Amino acid sequence: MAADIIVPTLGESVTTATIARWIKKAGSTVAADEAVVELETDKVTVEVNAPEAGVLSEIIAPEGAEVEVGALLGRISAAAAKPAGKPVEVKSAPATAPAASGVQTPQTPPGPVARPGVALPAAAKLMEEKHLSPADIGAGSAKDGRISKGDVLEFVNKPPVVPAPPAPKPPRVADAREERVKMTRLRKTIASRLKDAQNTAAMLTTFNEVDMSAIMALRSEYKDAFEKKHKGVRLGFSGFFVKAVVAGLAEFPAVNAEIDGDDIVYKHYVHMGIAVGGANGLVVPVIRDADQKTIAQIESEIAGFGKAAKDGTLKLEQLSGGTFSITNGGVYGSLMSTPILNPPQSAILGMHKIQERPVAINGKVEIRPMMYLAVSYDHRIIDGREAVSFLVRVKESLEDPRRLLLEI
Repeated sequence: MAADIIVPTLGESVTTATIARWIKKAGSTVAADEAVVELETDKVTVEVNAPEAGVLSEIIAPEGAEVEVGALLGRISAAAAKPAGKPVEVKSAPATAPAASGVQTPQTPPGPVARPGVALPAAAKLMEEKHLSPADIGAGSAKDGRISKGDVLEFVNKPPVVPAPPAPKPPRVADAREERVKMTRLRKTIASRLKDAQNTAAMLTTFNEVDMSAIMALRSEYKDAFEKKHKGVRLGFSGFFVKAVVAGLAEFPAVNAEIDGDDIVYKHYVHMGIAVGGANGLVVPVIRDADQKTIAQIESEIAGFGKAAKDGTLKLEQLSGGTFSITNGGVYGSLMSTPILNPPQSAILGMHKIQERPVAINGKVEIRPMMYLAVSYDHRIIDGREAVSFLVRVKESLEDPRRLLLEI
């Protein structure tokens, strides 16, 4: 009686694997649940165990073959089934035999066969350390074209190929109706930082919407008393958004963190960047220790930033050190946008225009002042669950400002 060795389920979205090596050779005696063959996928390495004790009598899929989940790899014959004095007949699928169902077995010509993508264990470990893939190395020099450690070392130590300089760009033909103006240093810095964010971060954006009814009602009721008590400081929306973000960051600290080399730096404070339009472009001054400040203090600083940006009097120290940023495209009429990260920060919140829209409230259609919110984030450090949950937390705080007061 023979027992089949088959490819097990390999995990979500993984349907194929490559046979890295047969741990047991044809004719070997194996124990039940003993590892007999090693499979490699694009995510993990898996050992397949013997379904029962016996002799590995037949290898169907050779090393280097690509196999599907459920495919037949080999067979085990029960040791007790051997006739006395007669050796067990061991079969190994010939190289020219057609592949079994689910197994892609190429025809094998005489001589070594290149198997790009199959690396010896020492080579695989070194490739992982050097962040290389089998595709970088190509066919190796070991038996059957496998990649050896020496192949990896040769690739690593190979002098880099210096590309030829690009052909000079022909001069642009100017039109008499055009005007050429030199980019300001600020504009060049903005362009460089934004492009760096796109090139470096794994940037994604998630959206939600917030009903601004509660905030607008609260602001309408208390704005005069607020301004009188705080000596001319106006009660805007930004203070509420800063406090809502602070509450969200306390619950999801990865959104307030940054990547530094191979480390993640978690910030146990909030320096909130507030994007404001200036005479020479967008700038992001920082409210330091925003998590320790009142709405009145926050609104006062934001008003000061706006005036200084228009006057061109912002200082360098006011523009550095932020851990999270808020940008408000709504002041220019933007209904929805995907804000770009402000490196080295890992996330940014985008506010937008408040617009009355019909929404379903308790089974009825009502007109409510709605705002779309957007959070762009670096997926290298922030998972989608964290980003979405953070934005929901901000939404909940804005739709019920009492949550901010009660810190719930």
